[in-house]
Amino acid sequence: MAIVTIIGSGMMGSALAFPARENGNEVRLVGTHLDRQIIDVCRATGQHPKFERPFPAGVQYYQIEEVEDAIRGADMIIGGVSSFGVEWFGEEILPKIPSHIPVLTVTKGLMDTADGKLLTYPDIWQKKLEKIGHKLSLNAIGGPCTSYELVAHDQTEVAFCGKDLKILEKMKQIMATDYYHISLSTDVVGIESAVALKNGYALGIALTIGLNQKEFGLESPLHFNSQAAIFGQAVKEMYKLLAYQGAATLENMVVGYGDLYVTVYGGRTRLVGILLGRGLDIDQARQELNGVTLESLVVAERVARAIRIAAERGVLNAGDFPLLMHVDDIICRKQAVNIPWEDFTFVYEG
Repeated sequence: MAIVTIIGSGMMGSALAFPARENGNEVRLVGTHLDRQIIDVCRATGQHPKFERPFPAGVQYYQIEEVEDAIRGADMIIGGVSSFGVEWFGEEILPKIPSHIPVLTVTKGLMDTADGKLLTYPDIWQKKLEKIGHKLSLNAIGGPCTSYELVAHDQTEVAFCGKDLKILEKMKQIMATDYYHISLSTDVVGIESAVALKNGYALGIALTIGLNQKEFGLESPLHFNSQAAIFGQAVKEMYKLLAYQGAATLENMVVGYGDLYVTVYGGRTRLVGILLGRGLDIDQARQELNGVTLESLVVAERVARAIRIAAERGVLNAGDFPLLMHVDDIICRKQAVNIPWEDFTFVYEG
């Protein structure tokens, strides 16, 4: 039996308590400073307020002030914060973790730099830790997995990525169940880039759902031609961006495209894309969603900004990314949805 400490009691971090506990481990779920009410509810009911089934018996719950107690003796730490908590996690939590305890993060995203490069969150955290002379094994989870389906035990395949295969194998042994299947990869940049890039593209695909609802009515049947066309364009653009990251391998593409598929069919990114497609601007869409965190908007903006800078440097051609550029114009410049369909067409002479 291992001790698994999960820091961040949002939906995905909390969902991972299910395979961890059902695999016979001691599980400690820690709320951030924003999760106090969630932990209170979990302690009182044994169930996350947004889940339809209770946690497995024996999960322990901690408020953020008790985080050091929750870390003590752990065999692995799971970081369950959203991308909005990246700075906080790097500054407040990682320095508290002893160097022998590996960290596995569920946080998906990329940070752009002034010269148009894209950095993974483990890279950013590593640089912060190096400045204070602290060493940790930083690993991440990528792949198609929604929290509520993981809780429901739907068959799920993800990838754990990190620099040390032996550590990844140990974490897989701790976490794998008959419904939670885990591939392993030492290509952190590739896996992390693939699962972050899909955010803006899932939003782009969801635009077509809103456009069809606008034209045919909210209760009209789904139209799949337009969704499939944008899905194909998204695949092309993601491939080129993975190549830019030096990570265009079959394994990374499979993880990224699978994550793209599941994100189109559920979650907040789908909702905001539909609202924008119906004709709302980004401010109206945010208001409609009433404070729901929209990580996909942040990632899309950062990647588009990196593309523009790289294009100015002659490293990329912005014309190769018409879908993401249009998504960026919609969310950052409040342009109306006007999908550039003809820009997606190609001529190939084999």
